[in-house]
Amino acid sequence: MASRVLHARGAASAGGLLRRAAPCSLRSVLRGLTSSSHRPREDSWLKSLFVRKVDPRKDAHSNLLAKRETSSLYKIQFHNVKPECLDAYNKICQEVLPKIHEDKHYPCTLVGTWNTWYGEQDQAVHLWRYEGGYPALTEVMSKLRENQEFLQFRKARSNMLLSRKNQLLLEFSFWNEPLPRPGPNIYELRSYQLRPGTMIEWGNYWARAIRFRQDGDEAVGGFFSQIGQLYMVHHLWAYKDLQTREDIRNAAWHKHGWEELVYYTVPLIQEMESRIMIPQKTSPLQ
Repeated sequence: MASRVLHARGAASAGGLLRRAAPCSLRSVLRGLTSSSHRPREDSWLKSLFVRKVDPRKDAHSNLLAKRETSSLYKIQFHNVKPECLDAYNKICQEVLPKIHEDKHYPCTLVGTWNTWYGEQDQAVHLWRYEGGYPALTEVMSKLRENQEFLQFRKARSNMLLSRKNQLLLEFSFWNEPLPRPGPNIYELRSYQLRPGTMIEWGNYWARAIRFRQDGDEAVGGFFSQIGQLYMVHHLWAYKDLQTREDIRNAAWHKHGWEELVYYTVPLIQEMESRIMIPQKTSPLQ
């Protein structure tokens, strides 16, 4: 009993000292902390800063954003080549890859093949289209496993690589179809890692933004990932040279509405990367 009385007196004394020592601002903070402990957690101001409300969707974003009139699937490959092997790598690619696509029994098309000029060095980038979607991809992969020339090519190629990565992509419905074009051109591949759950918003904004970038026919293709690194977007552009690229991009800022669309799309991005690429001799996109 005596110990409880002493404890109560000590607490009261400490409370009195705190009240005398604490300035008004500190007392108000303490009152705020005390009262906030009784609020429901879902109404917490701090929680509202970090929770992003997303409207429920009634369909996959692949169905909402991809072209319905085609069932094409795309594959993009990134090959990091040993610096001393880049010339040999390009040579065997130019010798073997066109032969595969001349065969009508393979339902695939080489869209473009490049070397990175500015960006990650000693890198090759290949873009393929599979007419017929996933069944076409499966058919091609099955046939290539029986193609002795391709197997020899792949074995020789493997000795030249440091690393490789690929992604399966769908094409945005509002972008141009990537068709062969004459050169000379340089190509820019702009790759965006979006925040999960923002693909629909990105598509809605870029469906309007693309009209600002089609005057000079520089828009080649736009894609979003399905397998591999997810929530990835790739925009492919063609320019005559780096100065033309600079002029076209600067001109977009003088068009009413472009700055607003950039303002709303930037918060959707986690990371972004730009590659300037030079087409190989056998690339349909020159």
